[in-house]
Amino acid sequence: MVSREKLHRGASRIHKWLALIVGLQVLIWFGSGAFMSYVPIERVRGEHLISRSKADPLPAQLDVTNAMANLPFGTTSAEIVMADSQPIVVARKGKQDIARFNPQSGAMLPMLDRKMAERIVYAAWLGNSHPALKADWLTRHSSDFHGDLPVWRVTLSDQDNTRAYVSPITGKIVAVRTGTWRLYDFLWGLHIMDWKSHENFNSPWLFAFALGGLMLALAGVVLLAIRWPRRRKKPNG
Repeated sequence: MVSREKLHRGASRIHKWLALIVGLQVLIWFGSGAFMSYVPIERVRGEHLISRSKADPLPAQLDVTNAMANLPFGTTSAEIVMADSQPIVVARKGKQDIARFNPQSGAMLPMLDRKMAERIVYAAWLGNSHPALKADWLTRHSSDFHGDLPVWRVTLSDQDNTRAYVSPITGKIVAVRTGTWRLYDFLWGLHIMDWKSHENFNSPWLFAFALGGLMLALAGVVLLAIRWPRRRKKPNG
């Protein structure tokens, strides 16, 4: 049976070394967690700056027979959406939009151009200022965006350095990135210990440090139990 002294010495060693190794990451977990729980997620998503809920109603009666007949091979689904105030039929392969069509004629439509992308973002802008806009054609993923490509990245000259990403097929704003979002994303990467993509929640580093944090806590409980002052029994009589 392990003596009380050996148990105390072993728990002290484990607690000391784990505190040195895991302690910094524990502080990062607490600090990043406090920030992420304090800042409203709506602000992180930039909903106070750009509205993604505005949409024109679809026409009451719309014949899409021609468009459905011209859907490309491999199409798994299709949807009627409003893009730049005009109804279009969007063909999808899985979850990715692949083409857009005129619902009446069935002709394939070109992708939205730069001016249209800028106009869509400007119409969705909720800020008090009137920032300048600049659209760039994005064909590679960036630190801000990991969605479907290609996409229009519209950069605004506001204080939050806002960037809106517009699908060239549907005309929808698929992502909004602000300074708050970038800070949140950086802290999230530290929180889950995925310092590159900020997406992998099952990294071996996270598992190892989480296990180390658990052992640190258990060693602390053992030390607390051993060091807890005990009342001396009063002598009888």
